[in-house]
Amino acid sequence: EGVLNECIKLNDIKYLPSNENKFQYYQKTFFLCKSDITSNIYDSLISITSNSETINLPPFIKIIFPNMFSKCTSLKQIILPSSMTEIGDYAFNDCVSLKQIAIPSSIIEIKSYAFSGCLSLTQITIPPSVTKIGSDAFSFCSSLKQIAIPSSVTEIGSNAFYECSSLKQITIPSTFNPKIIGLYS
Repeated sequence: EGVLNECIKLNDIKYLPSNENKFQYYQKTFFLCKSDITSNIYDSLISITSNSETINLPPFIKIIFPNMFSKCTSLKQIILPSSMTEIGDYAFNDCVSLKQIAIPSSIIEIKSYAFSGCLSLTQITIPPSVTKIGSDAFSFCSSLKQIAIPSSVTEIGSNAFYECSSLKQITIPSTFNPKIIGLYS
């Protein structure tokens, strides 16, 4: 997890031929692996060699590994494909310049610390597919002003919105009936 974290000057990744069936380097930017080793599809993002402000992930990506974009301080916007099924823990942790992100409707869980410390994030839309918001998922998002939590959410982890000091509006439907709400959420 996070093996190449903060390698901001990394321009190229080379791998040994024996790994040719395990990994793929795509468009000189994305380092991929298979979520299913029996498949021919490289659908899991392991690393990225770009230090761009905007990143548009390829449409076949399903999984972002934990810590994938953690501390990518120049990242302002990322476009996630509708095929995305999993965003790992700490995936966008401390992306202090991230201003906007649209969570695809294929995501079921916002994992722990996924957007923690995204100081520039002002609003986020949680799709109705989401059933769980992990611990500290949006903690320290000090610019977050509003959030809408759909009735599909049945669990909110501890400190999910801790230190969201600019949060002025939380919209929850009358049908909202969570089973678990963690401390300080």
